[in-house]
Amino acid sequence: MSNSDFIVRGEKLVKTFTSREGLFSKPKTVTAVDSVSVSIRKGETFAIVGESGSGKSTLGRMLLNLMTPTAGEVTFEGQAVNRMQGKALSEFRRDFQIIFQDPFSSLNPRMSVADIVGEPLWLEGRLSVGERRQRVQELLQLVGLRPDQADRYPHEFSGGQRQRIGIARAIAGSPKVILGDEPVSALDVSVQAQIINLLEDLKEKLGLTLIIVAHDLAVIRHMSDRVAVMYLGEIIELADVQDLYAEPLHPYTRALLEAVPAAQPSARQDRALVKGELALSGGQGGCKFASRCPFAKPICQTTAPKLLMAGSSRQIACHFWKEIAAEAPMTVKPDRTAPGLARKLEIYRERQARNAASAAQ
Repeated sequence: MSNSDFIVRGEKLVKTFTSREGLFSKPKTVTAVDSVSVSIRKGETFAIVGESGSGKSTLGRMLLNLMTPTAGEVTFEGQAVNRMQGKALSEFRRDFQIIFQDPFSSLNPRMSVADIVGEPLWLEGRLSVGERRQRVQELLQLVGLRPDQADRYPHEFSGGQRQRIGIARAIAGSPKVILGDEPVSALDVSVQAQIINLLEDLKEKLGLTLIIVAHDLAVIRHMSDRVAVMYLGEIIELADVQDLYAEPLHPYTRALLEAVPAAQPSARQDRALVKGELALSGGQGGCKFASRCPFAKPICQTTAPKLLMAGSSRQIACHFWKEIAAEAPMTVKPDRTAPGLARKLEIYRERQARNAASAAQ
């Protein structure tokens, strides 16, 4: 695959933060992202998953240029983002948008929906007041809201409706890439299904590339093409979504999938749960997951595994993934993938198919 097939690339990205435990303590450096490289294809939905503190949101915000990498480089359509200035930087901001996690705090309560959604259009300065108003109404319809709701304020809407407003704002400037930072985690299952369905529809209609940051592998299964699993600032497994769910290889990926509630408690597998809690840093020089891994061996404590190819389209960072797959194979059962969400998605998609068939007649 040539470089022109990738719209966003991050090369050996590093992000460190300095913190103090007390007023007179020495500064402590924490590495949130540790030499991560990603390449995102045009038109795909690329998911970045992991526990809180794994570095996934930091990685996403570096790709968006909301955070400056400590080291490494981000390129967008082949151009280095950190070298962009003036018109090029403005165009990048328009082409790469974000949907925030919390629909309640991401909208200005003092602005009407028309002003919130229309602000990107106002900044471009290409449309008159009347044209901007018409475009806002079109955008609201596109995300499933009524045009007459444009003069209302955020407090008059539910959480799911507010997230639709945030999506309308994100697509107002006709972007090429949208980063969703936990876009459905603050919503209940029924509304999650609606928002996932909406994002997939917009991706198809507008030709978008989606980057979804999430902690819930059950949600990601229904909306992604490829998945990067992060642990303590590193990608430890990267695979096509079908391969990842058919046979998770890394012990941490297995643990994330085992944590998904089963529809039938009796369907749970006997499993070796990971030990301990995620810390700010892993072992010195060894595998960062070794202290929690039920399959760890002495070499895991001293030598960090490299992210290497495991097949034609899969990468994994584990010394013993072949042995683990052979000795303790894991197949993810259907009831371990958010059955309530899956059924809701089926209902919405069946309804869409019926509406499309009726419109064609």
